[in-house]
Amino acid sequence: MNKSQQKLRPDNNALAVRINMGKKAVDVVLLPDEAMTNKAIEANGELVRQCGEKIVLNKQTCLPHISLAMGCIDERDIPEIKKVVEQIAEKTSLSRLTVIGIRTSTSSVGEEISVFELQKTQELQALHEAIMERLAPYLSSDVTKEMLYNPAEVGQPTLSWIQNYRQNSGFENFFPHITIGYGRMENGPFPVQFTPSTLAVCHLGSHCTCRKVLARVDLESR
Repeated sequence: MNKSQQKLRPDNNALAVRINMGKKAVDVVLLPDEAMTNKAIEANGELVRQCGEKIVLNKQTCLPHISLAMGCIDERDIPEIKKVVEQIAEKTSLSRLTVIGIRTSTSSVGEEISVFELQKTQELQALHEAIMERLAPYLSSDVTKEMLYNPAEVGQPTLSWIQNYRQNSGFENFFPHITIGYGRMENGPFPVQFTPSTLAVCHLGSHCTCRKVLARVDLESR
């Protein structure tokens, strides 16, 4: 093959990037009120000091959250997805949520991860199922790194979590929690109640962090 023929060969990686430019990996989430957000960021700070900066929570680019559904969307569908989320928010009876303790588990690559475990109430379960069912036409599992925030940081465990969210974390497997970070934390004084402030669609980053809000519905004023 001569040089001119080589130049005409398609670059498969570049082609994949172009195809996926209009798609984003997202997490539909509840954002907690300021007090619980501060508590999660403070707890995360302890883990960062112990175990490094894989997850560094903050109020701008790495938001504490409760995941309700994950998948990949076409960016052009964001306005329609927001309308659906608004309709669901109008009907939800969700008010106070309760952190019942800290749970530490081991990831698929053998690292410990600590979370604030939430009480799974009927209202929270119903909200999760409504989001999963109503947004099913918009969500796919064909995720690639290019669909995530800062793709260079993204590893296979993050992609696998998104790909398998419906099967592993949906419906009867729903486990409401706020991820604190990598490492082990001692259990604190629980239970702690808080109010969810926002229902949001967020762009996912490495370790399934919420890096940017793409659409939001304020719950506190409803």
